[in-house]
Order: sequence, then C-alpha cells, then structure tokens
Amino acid sequence: MMIDYCSPKSGAKLFAKDGGLIASNGDHFPIVNGIPRFVPEDNYAAAFGLQWKTFTKTQLDSHSSLSITSERLERCIGMPLSGLQGKTVLEVGCGAGRFTELLVAAGAFVHSVDLSVAVEANKANIGERPNYTVAQASVYELPFPDQSFDYVICLGVIQHTPSSEKTIEALWQKVAKGGWLIIDHYRLRLSYFSTLKPIYRHLLRKMKPERSKKYVDGLVDFFFPLHWKFRNIKPLWWLLHRISPLIEYIHLFPEKGYEFHLEWSRLDSYDSLTDYYKHLRTVRQIRNLLTKLNGTSIWSTVGGNGVEARCQRS
Repeated sequence: MMIDYCSPKSGAKLFAKDGGLIASNGDHFPIVNGIPRFVPEDNYAAAFGLQWKTFTKTQLDSHSSLSITSERLERCIGMPLSGLQGKTVLEVGCGAGRFTELLVAAGAFVHSVDLSVAVEANKANIGERPNYTVAQASVYELPFPDQSFDYVICLGVIQHTPSSEKTIEALWQKVAKGGWLIIDHYRLRLSYFSTLKPIYRHLLRKMKPERSKKYVDGLVDFFFPLHWKFRNIKPLWWLLHRISPLIEYIHLFPEKGYEFHLEWSRLDSYDSLTDYYKHLRTVRQIRNLLTKLNGTSIWSTVGGNGVEARCQRS
C-alpha cells in the first residue's frame, strides 16, 4: 500500500486541496507540474537538477541496454528485485529514475524524493503508475511518518549532503521495525588526492549550474578524444588520468562505442566536478555508524561507488 504524505513541519497528514497539499493545522505545500514540492526549487542541489534534466535517460538500464543498475541494486539489497514485490520503499535521491524504474517494475510501492528538480525528469521517465509517487523534498525533512517503510534506499547520494552522519540518521528514522536501510557512500582513498580533480572541482562547484556545465563540456571536448586515443596505451592513459578530470568507463564497457562513452563521460564528469558537497568515508566508519544506530544484520563492503552497506531495524 502507498504511504500518505505528512507535513515535514508538524507530522500532520496532508490532503490534496486547491492545487496543493494542506494539513488540518494549516501547513500547506504546493503541487507544481503534478509533483508535491516541500523545498524551494533553488538549493545546493541545483547542479544535479540540471544534470538529470539534461541526461534524462542516460543511466537507465532500459535505455543503455546494460544491467549495471539492476546488478548494483540487487547487490545492495541482498536479494533479487522480485523480493521487493508488495513492499513499501522510500527512495531518497531518485534523480532521473535509474533505480526508480526497476523498483516500480518489481511491484514495490515506491515513494521517490529528490532535493532537486530532477523529480521532473523522474516523473517523465516513470509516468503515472499506481505504485509510484515522486516529490521534491529534503532528506532532513522527509514528508512521511517515521518507521513507515520496509526498505529505505539511498544510493549515490549521501556523500553529496551537508552531513553524511546526519543524513544516515534521518534515513534510519523512516525504516519500519523489521525493515532495511540500504545505502552507499564514496570511499576515502588517497588516490583521489593524487590527481588534479580536487582543484578543478574547487573552481567549478560554486558556479551557477549553467555556467559550470559549459566549462565541463569544454573539458570533455578537449580531454575525451585523448582518453579514447590512448585507451590501449597504458602509460599514456595513466598519465592522462593524473591531469584530466574526466570520469570515463572505456575499459569497463569495451563493447560500447565512442558516442556512448562520450555521453557517459559528460554526465559523470559533470557530476563529480560540480557537487557542492563531497564526503569520503571508510568501510569501518560506515559500519560503526550503523552499529551506533543499533542496526542489526549489518553488511558493509567495498563496492560500486565506494562503500555499500545495509542493516535491519530489529
């Protein structure tokens, strides 16, 4: 069953009225383009909003003909996606919907939220489905009752919030008894600081999204042909990665052509160079935090974006 929205201010149940959501105590939130908005449109995640409205379908398995998203999601939840059928799922940081489409197709009751206007790309990709809702909201003020969801899933997001620890605590509040928290996080690695990427990011992350995108596109136009040219010359490829800020997956998906890799490089290079916050944590730090929350059946390991973890509320 679907979970009703409640006011993140007071916890009062919200009802649709006069083109918005309103509570009996007067709390009111607008619905814009069919999507409830619990935060102002302009916030620190504006670059992500532009990113996902530009690369609306790039990461979707249904578009790429790859299975990297489904494999990552199943690895993190620890079971086939079919096990989510009939379960209530809160997806925080939904972006354009790379995970959303899989969760909805699995038959879960999916409640997706994102801080940015990426929610519009998400809804465009998913459409109107009886087991799906999407809203623009902050992880620190989620519009749902505490301990309501069988699964709270937050992948590719926590490291980009003001505080990783506070974000994980906020997510944990929404996990029902017997439910699961599924997360990942960038891993602390000294190799990150052995390149020029932190310098590029320092210059780009505080720019307006439209301006920073022009700069990143310019960097991709200059460096990506070199990445492609030197892809089979290991010494030059290694040296190039010391000075180039690009993210690319040429060796991970060698069967894909130039245009595919160019588009993915534009997307993930922009993502990695313009995020306002970028926190790094070790596997031990994530495990210790989940232990502190009294999570049980804790699983944490190196994988995916860095650290993947899950735990259950007993």
